[in-house]
Amino acid sequence: MLTQQQLENFAELAVRVGANMQRGQEVVIRCDVQCADFAHVIAQTAYKFGAKRVLMQWRDEVLGRIDMLGASKEALTEVPDYLIAQNNYYIQHKVCLISISAGDPNIMKGCDPDKMKASSLANMHANKEFRNATMSNLLRWTIVSIPTKAWAKQVFPQLDAEQAVDKMWEAIAHIMRLDTPNPTEAWRKHIDTLHRRARFLNEHNFEYIRLRNSRGTDLRVGLATDHVWLAAEEMGQDGIPFTANMPTEEIFTAPHNRKIDGKVVNALPLVNNGNVIDDFEITFKDGRVTDYKAKVGYDALRNILTTDEGVLSLGEIALIGKHSPIAESGILFYNTLFDENASCHLAFGASYPTTVKGGNEMTAQQLAAHGMNQSLQHVDFMVGTKDIDIDGITFDGKVVALFKDGEWVI
Repeated sequence: MLTQQQLENFAELAVRVGANMQRGQEVVIRCDVQCADFAHVIAQTAYKFGAKRVLMQWRDEVLGRIDMLGASKEALTEVPDYLIAQNNYYIQHKVCLISISAGDPNIMKGCDPDKMKASSLANMHANKEFRNATMSNLLRWTIVSIPTKAWAKQVFPQLDAEQAVDKMWEAIAHIMRLDTPNPTEAWRKHIDTLHRRARFLNEHNFEYIRLRNSRGTDLRVGLATDHVWLAAEEMGQDGIPFTANMPTEEIFTAPHNRKIDGKVVNALPLVNNGNVIDDFEITFKDGRVTDYKAKVGYDALRNILTTDEGVLSLGEIALIGKHSPIAESGILFYNTLFDENASCHLAFGASYPTTVKGGNEMTAQQLAAHGMNQSLQHVDFMVGTKDIDIDGITFDGKVVALFKDGEWVI
């Protein structure tokens, strides 16, 4: 368990570096009821730094499973008006959002996949405007995570629940730099390093990125026209910077959704909607998925890839070296927030408008003309291995090595 001071430092990172709450702003904390104690620390911290008001949006993953098992498909696809109104309030009042991502990776194991897909689709359609507000940085937001017993036991099955939670806290403290004298200063230094690499990639304006490793990945990813590589700290539409994922080790941009060819094999399991998907491979031609296989969680993968037409292409490519604190921990977290920052990753589905120059001012048609992908989904999956080689290919055919054996060479 963290000390009280470390918990307060963690909360301060979420408030001031993550969402970068401004004095007089409303804050929304979104978390499972299991995380109430830490949510309260974040709320106190937000008020300490001048929050106008803190609103809590509670979730209960156990109740979510009970609903999925007991409610009809029709009931699960009816999204109450008050939930949509709640999200509209957040947009209208330009709140900053702090989400605590923590839960049982297998909470939905054994549930009806058709009911799960129908419920997920209904909620994505109902909350499309809210999702657009976060993806376009109209709202500043951040995600942090703390251990829960079920999650910690999945990660450390050889330990009892209390020991597993303690072990998880120890890992998170290091990954979040809470074991340094000044975590905020340590994060600022880390963000500067990531931005330096992003500048290198932007200066070279690569046409393609090629990924290859011994697991069978050989994928050529075209990049969107006028793409921009982003890292760690992004800019809100209000001109205020924020850090969406904490932890974060990635430098990312948008693929061109008509210029993706080859095969990619996952490097780590994907946890989506309470289901684990593993040992899967995806084949692309001319930017579209033409074949996919999975030894674990095939139905869950199929549900992702049949959401809409756009999910059959990619919306993100992100580069992370194997010597990041998460990768070096050697821990498989079964949580995308952590695992995607231990490994280079791709994302099925929507591109972030911010990853192309002037994207927030473009229409959907203009974004599409730049090769930006559009979908209700955005699902990250990890592809980076310790032996992955990555090259950037310029418009005149010059090949620039970016990664050798899983690590940056720039």
